[in-house]
Amino acid sequence: MSLTFLKERISPFWLPNGHFQSIYPALFRKVEGVSYNREKIVTADGDFLNLDWTNTGSPGDKPLVILSHGLEGSSDRQYILGMVKLLHAHGFDCLAWNFRSCGGEMNQTAGFYHSGATHDLAAVIACALGKGYRHIHLMGFSLGGNLTLKYLGEAGSGIDRRIKSALVFSVPMDLRACSLAIIAPRNQIYMHRFLQSLKPKVLSKAAHFPEQIDVKAHKLVKTLYDFDHIYTAPIHGFDSADDYYEQCSSMHFLEPISVPTMIINAKNDPIVPFESLPLDVIRSHTKVQMLATRDGGHCGFRPARMDDAFYWSEKRALQFLQHGT
Repeated sequence: MSLTFLKERISPFWLPNGHFQSIYPALFRKVEGVSYNREKIVTADGDFLNLDWTNTGSPGDKPLVILSHGLEGSSDRQYILGMVKLLHAHGFDCLAWNFRSCGGEMNQTAGFYHSGATHDLAAVIACALGKGYRHIHLMGFSLGGNLTLKYLGEAGSGIDRRIKSALVFSVPMDLRACSLAIIAPRNQIYMHRFLQSLKPKVLSKAAHFPEQIDVKAHKLVKTLYDFDHIYTAPIHGFDSADDYYEQCSSMHFLEPISVPTMIINAKNDPIVPFESLPLDVIRSHTKVQMLATRDGGHCGFRPARMDDAFYWSEKRALQFLQHGT
């Protein structure tokens, strides 16, 4: 459809670069007033997923937005809560689901979640369709954005027609490029934060699944690439980290997408190198459009005005969901 570069600055002057614009919202934003109803569903392999709803209990013709969070996130992250609060106030039901092992409860199988686990997103969508929703929109952030695009590409023209559109933010469409980028000294703060959360999960799982998870390899994990090579890949059936990245990077799944889809990435995203994005494919796509902002960081997009209750990304999402642009 189009590739558009937004020239206007989004962020306030006191957040001068992509690092500040990414970190400030994650640490200091507090979104209040969102109340979830939690539902636990059983997956085909006997595990479970926790789904957090903001709805009225009767779908009718109300549109539903299904939100997928990022790496080591959950339904209570500020970028999820802010989006849910605005959308719910404008008549959208919202379903923010928690990946396996996220959301405050460890899952029951040796596997947890990864960037290409579209079977779980499919289970969440099936649950929503089973409740009678006829107008569903998908939304994803970072890893959840990659997952959403991969799901859309896998479904292709055979996608359920009740899924009307998709909107994703800060998407690592080339997983290998992003995994290597996060190793850079300037990005160590993000990598260590992710590993501080991921490594204890593996130790916990190793106690229950010692034949499938080698706890001795734990000391070899120094980077996110190491973690994916030693744990994520073999636990989930991939030959290596590179094999996992190749099979699950959403850049390989864009062409078959058949529903209106918008991708929003900031050019100064410290985690997702802008040059890694498949811009040529997007330029020629009839259903996928991209809005590239000059700033905003990674899942940041804090507006310059101090009195704005909602972030630029949330207002932009509302515009897309209401008008398709």
